[in-house]
Amino acid sequence: MKKIFIVSIVLCCLLIPIKTIHAEELLLAEKAKSAVIIEPTTGTILFEKNSHEKLHPASMTKMMSMLLIMEAIEDKTISWDEMITVSETASSMGGSQILLEVGEKMSVRDLFKGVAVASGNDAVVALAERIAGTKDEFVKKMNARAKELGLKDTNFKNPHGLDDANHYSSAYDMALIAKELSKHEEVFKFTSIYEDYLRKGTDKEIWLVNTNKLVRFYDGVDGFKTGYTKEAGYCLTASAKRNGMRIITVVMGEEDSKVRNAETTQMLDYAFAQYNLNTLLSKDSIVGKKEINKGKQKLATIVPKEDVTALIKKSDKKKEINYTLSLDQLKAPIKRGDTVGSITVKEDGKTTRTIPVTVKQDIKKANIMELYMRYLKDILAGDITL
Repeated sequence: MKKIFIVSIVLCCLLIPIKTIHAEELLLAEKAKSAVIIEPTTGTILFEKNSHEKLHPASMTKMMSMLLIMEAIEDKTISWDEMITVSETASSMGGSQILLEVGEKMSVRDLFKGVAVASGNDAVVALAERIAGTKDEFVKKMNARAKELGLKDTNFKNPHGLDDANHYSSAYDMALIAKELSKHEEVFKFTSIYEDYLRKGTDKEIWLVNTNKLVRFYDGVDGFKTGYTKEAGYCLTASAKRNGMRIITVVMGEEDSKVRNAETTQMLDYAFAQYNLNTLLSKDSIVGKKEINKGKQKLATIVPKEDVTALIKKSDKKKEINYTLSLDQLKAPIKRGDTVGSITVKEDGKTTRTIPVTVKQDIKKANIMELYMRYLKDILAGDITL
């Protein structure tokens, strides 16, 4: 059986005189073929235009590649310092590149930088081959991960985004990939770089300048990925964070880079002007304790697996938020990160999110002697009557 707790919170917004601006009044992304704005922790869509239309995503494709690379690093399939030998396939890639040569050795860190900053097609193929053996096998992993994320408008044919008739995605799906990628905080160390060098101090030194100019020119922008091909037009998935709130925007099919940047800027301005994000519980917030069967310790401390947040429109006066904690029966061993229950969030009576919870620290299984000593202690304390 599950144990359930209910907690109610009333959030009151400051009553600041502010004109309510509707996205449609601003004619957001007027020239884009499709667009979307989301707040990633709640998944709330703040604006959308043809957001499920299947289009060529160009190099925004590399966000899925970067997600798989980050996951490979975190599960120790590869490491940042590992040196990768460049294949002929990787070296021969056209389009944007960091000029890799056949047989050259470069670290995962520098290759990833080449992908995140300069959109290097050669760099992403080198990493793809290391992770999956071949480029084609890596693409299978991309499509499998897309399915896991529930992406319904996406099919990948390559890891870089060069046009292919059956290579497509949507603004909505690109936003969901960016949402998942944003959970890996280390990625922002690379996507927020405006300029840097590879092979520094050698005769093959190359200067990297971020293809996402908003990293430099818009306060708070720290990602993610531009894209351009003749078929795709100018595309951009942008991520910006201000006052603890991250916003993700996507535009696809823009006519040039200036319009792409201008319309992205307008979308970000709208989101930050109209909304605040309130953190109800952080990943370190203790939401309950639960007895552990056969654990080295008797009680487990329960915490959310991700921040529990509420998106508040600044023009709203108040919003009542309830969350219900439901816990499974727990038996040792349990590792931090294992799901042991969930928090269900309701806003003004409507269920909006379900967030998994975990234990604050690993709990090992107790041995027979430890369980026996605990039994005796409970008898002496009167917790057990014979």
